[in-house]
Amino acid sequence: MKNLPLNSELFITNRKRFVEKMKPNSIAIFVSNDEVPSNGDALYPFKQNSDLYWLSGVTQEDSMVILYPDNKDAKYKEVLVLVRPNELKEKWDGKRLRKEEATAISGISTIVWLDSIEAVLQTWIHLTDTIYLDTNENDRKGSWLKTSDYRFVEKMKSRYPLHQYERAAKVMKELRSIKTPFEIEVVQKAIDITQNTFERLLKFIRPGVMEYEIEAEIMHSFLSQRATGQAYGSIIASGDRARTLHYVSNNQECKDGELILMDFGAEYGGYAADLTRTVPVNGRFSERQKEVYNACLHLHNYCKSILKPGISINEYTDKVGEEATQQFIKIGLLTEADVKNEDPENKAYRKYLYHGISHHLGIDVHDLGTRTEPIKPGMVFTIEPGIYIEQEAMGIRIENNVWITDNGNIDLMKNIPITVEDIEALMKK
Repeated sequence: MKNLPLNSELFITNRKRFVEKMKPNSIAIFVSNDEVPSNGDALYPFKQNSDLYWLSGVTQEDSMVILYPDNKDAKYKEVLVLVRPNELKEKWDGKRLRKEEATAISGISTIVWLDSIEAVLQTWIHLTDTIYLDTNENDRKGSWLKTSDYRFVEKMKSRYPLHQYERAAKVMKELRSIKTPFEIEVVQKAIDITQNTFERLLKFIRPGVMEYEIEAEIMHSFLSQRATGQAYGSIIASGDRARTLHYVSNNQECKDGELILMDFGAEYGGYAADLTRTVPVNGRFSERQKEVYNACLHLHNYCKSILKPGISINEYTDKVGEEATQQFIKIGLLTEADVKNEDPENKAYRKYLYHGISHHLGIDVHDLGTRTEPIKPGMVFTIEPGIYIEQEAMGIRIENNVWITDNGNIDLMKNIPITVEDIEALMKK
């Protein structure tokens, strides 16, 4: 990774939290993601399994984390498994972690090479009653490829059919949704990089600039600040393209009089930032653009006022919908008759705000967490209401990241310009 070394206490703390949830005399095994071929002999850039990274900080392929807290040999209560460095492979693909380097990253003192793990792992498993295995359980997952974790489950169940098995993912969903202060520190670094980049863009955007030129500025700024890169594909959507939620073509000219919606975030130390701002290409909002923008900002601030411990995302979304309805009446998008005659299953406001308002954020930009249970202190959410008007070829979204605490939420992006006046002032410079 390009980032400076993280505090290994982040990963030590995470492992302690997982171990506290394990049943007596159990073992937990986490495996790394596949190296995925693209075309010919090429591979897609390797992306580590998020759960394994959360436990160890290791980004290398062919890795495993094994947690066996009741192991009679204290040396093997936690083990990091790595591929043995190979001189020939390193000439082609670069240096692999040595034991002391892996320990410095993860805080795990016992490192075992992958080619020697089978024998000792079998011995440990024969002594345990329960095996925790990990799978990619995410509500937003749309692919059912048989990835390395699912293949490993099949292998283990075939080899050890009489053991009890537990879903590590169920525990991970609970734990990863609650961020420790160590994690918030890394998220804040990703946000600071994103802030610097946004302020740079305000001085760069002008009529005639291409969307891809703005994307290039983002990548340049991220990498120059030690970010790994983009936490997700940047959305740079000017004019009517801003109504497409996942617009990623980024290949059109930004024209005088248009707004440009930019949804981007840096990844730093494995953690994501997620910012959206909508700004005028020429540096000045028209009166109508200002009216709609301020309505969206009102919704954004309303969301912050109610996203607190105890409310569920479903309840929160309903309340935001009610407030959006009133705002849309004020700015002439809806009438009282529209609301009176609306379909309860498809509320009138949904014509102009057709996506979710918040999602969990962390190692994954759409991080693990619940939508139905009450929100808890420690969770990190995006807040991102939008207003999309087809007849005006306009799309506006405003997004910040907040950390939920016992006393409400802390806006981790509070220093990033957000008002019409602040944006115009910076663009004027």
